[in-house]
Amino acid sequence: MPLAFASALSTNPNSLAALDEVVALAQAQLQGETTLAVLFVSANHIAAAEQIASKLCEELGTENVIGCSGESIVGVGTEIEMASAMSLWVASLPDTTVLPMRLEFVRAAEGGAIVGWPDELPDAWPAGAALLTLGDPFTFPPELLLERINEDQPSVSVIGGMASAATQPGGNCLFIGSKSYHDGAVAVLVHGGVTIRSVVSQGCRPIGEHFVITKAERNVIQELGGKPAYQRLIEVYATLATHEQAMLRRGLHVGRVVSEYQDKFEQGDFLVRNVMGVDQESGAIVLGDFVRPGQTVQFHVRDADTADGELKQMLSTMKHAPGTTPRGALLFTCNGRGTRLFSEPNHDAEAIGDALGNAPLAGFFAAGEMGPVGGRNFLHGFTASIAVFESAAPE
Repeated sequence: MPLAFASALSTNPNSLAALDEVVALAQAQLQGETTLAVLFVSANHIAAAEQIASKLCEELGTENVIGCSGESIVGVGTEIEMASAMSLWVASLPDTTVLPMRLEFVRAAEGGAIVGWPDELPDAWPAGAALLTLGDPFTFPPELLLERINEDQPSVSVIGGMASAATQPGGNCLFIGSKSYHDGAVAVLVHGGVTIRSVVSQGCRPIGEHFVITKAERNVIQELGGKPAYQRLIEVYATLATHEQAMLRRGLHVGRVVSEYQDKFEQGDFLVRNVMGVDQESGAIVLGDFVRPGQTVQFHVRDADTADGELKQMLSTMKHAPGTTPRGALLFTCNGRGTRLFSEPNHDAEAIGDALGNAPLAGFFAAGEMGPVGGRNFLHGFTASIAVFESAAPE
């Protein structure tokens, strides 16, 4: 049997009725047995999480299920923002290993550790494997997970997002198998007969020239190219067109070059981070990430046109890569996108639908998105992180 995918979305506010609807629609489309399922639910379905988890596994005939709650939910060409929705994505993956896991963060004297790794995990995970991960932002530190995977399993991509339906601990729900939880993380390691490609669109573009950090401490850039960082910012600002100056005033970002071994740096070569503050007296710029002297950075701006163009260009490049056939996708997009960024609804879902021929799609608006940039896994903001499932050759 070839790879097969299906997805379905329901806006029915009755949780069990919505579940019956998406299961029936997805199973009618899927050619083959379900070997992996991913479910996303809006906040109004959280109260029925235990019933949903148990019934879903029973109806699909598999325990290979993960999912979470989100403030807004995604289906094929559709983004249901801040309203009742349930989105189910199912896959039949012959010759593929699917290993779900429930992960927790445990505090310890040395800072803490992630526990729950299955005994079946090999010491070295297969090259090209992907870890699809969903976490609760109040009880699970994704940066710790990403740091461990980057160090121990450098050939593995981590793609996913943090649940976003709650504003306090205990308010989100996570699904794994027939169980539901309100903390920690759930994940599934996938490798074998399917290729999972990542698309990480940060929606920013560089402005001005790039600089080498010459003085910094933790997340504070003090000097760029031997001058106070704020002075460099003023210099760049003076070179911008009026509309770019207005964009910078609305939101400033700094991109750090991921790979220094390049002759030139372009859009997509940077890991973009928010500027948290500027100290005009000392000339320091405070970022939402750690930096060190010697790294190359460039100021960035974000707007709807940039985010639109970058996502579509990356999807087009991925679609036309030789020897691949995109068959289905999962979208983890920031809850700062949607109609908060774009003038029209459904932007990211429609872009994916246009690029992939309306292939089965599910996803949610996340409170932090995970995906690789430059061969390393990072936690992002304002980003669309996409897991694209491909057959190795046209079928």
